[in-house]
Amino acid sequence: MGRVTVRRRVLRVRDGALSQRPDTLAAEEPMEIRVDGRPLTVTMRTPGDDFDLAVGFLVSEGVVHASADVAGVRYCLGATADGVNTYNVVDVVLDPAVPAPSASLERSFYTTSSCGLCGKASLEAVRTASAWSVAEDPLRIAPALLSSLPERLRAAQRVFDSTGGLHAAGLFAADGELLCAREDVGRHNAVDKVVGHAAREGMLPLRGTVLAVSGRASFELVQKAVMAGIPALAAVSAPSSLAVELAEDNGLTLVGFLRGSSMNVYAGAERIEPRPAS
Repeated sequence: MGRVTVRRRVLRVRDGALSQRPDTLAAEEPMEIRVDGRPLTVTMRTPGDDFDLAVGFLVSEGVVHASADVAGVRYCLGATADGVNTYNVVDVVLDPAVPAPSASLERSFYTTSSCGLCGKASLEAVRTASAWSVAEDPLRIAPALLSSLPERLRAAQRVFDSTGGLHAAGLFAADGELLCAREDVGRHNAVDKVVGHAAREGMLPLRGTVLAVSGRASFELVQKAVMAGIPALAAVSAPSSLAVELAEDNGLTLVGFLRGSSMNVYAGAERIEPRPAS
């Protein structure tokens, strides 16, 4: 799987017995995102689908709204002394009509794989204004369809089978069809890769879709869904209080603890059909 995984020898202990064996790890490397040659941020990610990651990040930040906004994406020469291309620096070239990113988007330090908001200049900059409203999306979802999403997403996780160390995000149509799935050491990166793929394919806004994630539903994941026009987010673990607040404010359906046939609907319950008895 190339740079997506790394092999390392480990000492294995089982029932008091010690043995040496190779183990497969999920790769984690820094990637610098530039816009029109200007450095914007550095994120820790699993290599792969880097162009989708860069474009998805810009969608989440309100810089890009359509495939036409991006004139091109390319790898730049690496940071090594001899200028070798490390494939860890991506430059997104915007269409001349697209305004350059605000200076407030620049991160004062790198973004870790566990945090999609590290280094924001201010809390006010976190609540990015979306180009689309998800509140009026007519999507309706049956609990049985939601219950099927974790297993379908798990089946699409190729790298997780060998490492056990990656988050996943999957974009599903209203009928349960898997439109796109991505893996990464960072849950926010996995979502950016899904959104970036959709943006580059001209699919924005992602009306009538459900975003399923393998971990918890954090504030930044709700924000990324809203920014992409996704009306529903389903997570196998818990949401945070701020995630629920943002979902309510924007009319997004937020489902947590999606395990088997059970789930909690924290916001946007009107999209769940049939409606519960009052």
